[in-house]
Amino acid sequence: MTRSRDPAPQRKGTFMDTVRAVAWGFLGLRRNADYQKDIARLNPLHLLAVGVGMAFLFVLVLILLVNWVVA
Repeated sequence: MTRSRDPAPQRKGTFMDTVRAVAWGFLGLRRNADYQKDIARLNPLHLLAVGVGMAFLFVLVLILLVNWVVA
């Protein structure tokens, strides 16, 4: 007997919605209702990619700021 798997739900979040959710995550400020809405509509792989990209950008800005202050 074979089981049929339901296809993964289509998520309708935009790129800016993903960036906004990750930015709020970096700040640590998020309403529970907005968090639940993001969980339902944003793709976890997109969240991961944007999170890694924003972390890299944050570290790069810190390095540039330190070099500017020290120079």
